[in-house]
Amino acid sequence: MLINPKSPAAELQTKDALTATLAVALQFDVFRASTQSELETPFASLARLPNAALLVGVDPFFDSRPDQFATLAARYRVPTVYNLREFVVAGGLMSYGASITDTYRQAGVYAGRILKGSKPSELPIQFPTRFELVINLKTAKALGLPVPPTLLARADEVIE
Repeated sequence: MLINPKSPAAELQTKDALTATLAVALQFDVFRASTQSELETPFASLARLPNAALLVGVDPFFDSRPDQFATLAARYRVPTVYNLREFVVAGGLMSYGASITDTYRQAGVYAGRILKGSKPSELPIQFPTRFELVINLKTAKALGLPVPPTLLARADEVIE
């Protein structure tokens, strides 16, 4: 997993990912990057290992670089999973995360309620309600990875 050590969410994301990998008996390593020059190291390290893959943590610094991540993943042939579909559109393997479109819609509803007089402190906390699985078949083929038909059937979007 790649995290930004400067992110307040990094520790919780790492803990959750570790719990999940222990449940299925996978090896779990954490890579840290908070600058552009540090992003290549995880890919170069994983490229030397058999059957390695990378999960990119949720972070605005990472989210602003989908093209760089897709380029590094392709160069080092590292299957990589992201939280935003933009990474998959840029050439990444797959993403699973909250729908940005739906999240913006929820923010608009909140803004409308505030403009109509609701106090922000009295509005309930809302969590994402729609999650998207996006798979890039072209990238999977380039990496030599078969994608099971059951996974393709569950995908919200398949890029070919």
